[in-house]
Amino acid sequence: MIYLRSALFNVVFYINLALFMLLGSGFYFTPRKWSVRALQVWAKSSLFWLRVIAGIRMEVRGQHHVPEGACLVAGKHQSFWETFAILPLLDDPAIVLKKELTYIPFFGWFIYKFCMIPVERAAGTQALRSLIGAAEQAVAMGRQVVIMPEGTRRSPDDPPDYKPGAAALYGKLDVPCVPFALNSGLFWPRRQFLRRPGTIVITFLEPIPPGLNRKHFQLRLETSIETETKRLVDEGRGAL
Repeated sequence: MIYLRSALFNVVFYINLALFMLLGSGFYFTPRKWSVRALQVWAKSSLFWLRVIAGIRMEVRGQHHVPEGACLVAGKHQSFWETFAILPLLDDPAIVLKKELTYIPFFGWFIYKFCMIPVERAAGTQALRSLIGAAEQAVAMGRQVVIMPEGTRRSPDDPPDYKPGAAALYGKLDVPCVPFALNSGLFWPRRQFLRRPGTIVITFLEPIPPGLNRKHFQLRLETSIETETKRLVDEGRGAL
């Protein structure tokens, strides 16, 4: 049944995405904030189908730690799940993502409409400068800049591999950083089509105030995320 429900959800998920892009194409010409609200409706609908078909629920903890207005949000990346599940949890997210996604017809066009932050990772220091510039614009608009510090999805038991992007943004943006931890990789594993029933927990942790030096920030960010992630993974495995 898990295989059947997983297969059905995957079909429904991509049909739902295609329908939203097609029927919602008019939002390409509306004010950007309207388009973001439509994106958040799509994310909520995807979470609905995930719960109904695959039996995967979401629990959010510590959302009071997310301040109103501009901030940096940095967290664990175990699954495709968090790339859309986090959208309704923030007022106006600007997500850092790989530039290759912008090449997809319709999907890529909307990335620019939402004013997300595409990064060409192979560009090295130029990519970092571009990232900082786009993030500064987002913060000036009062948005929440979302980055996955490890840059790519990693399994729950993989050792941490934090890249310099989050620390570079923290040093330039002068806003608090809200870390988040999760256990999504147990239920929506990377590079697998299986969707295991259960509850994915995402926890927003105590904000890191601006002004720390880069080394201190990096240590505090990694320690807080990894400690809570391990706890959530253990909790999730117990439930499974």
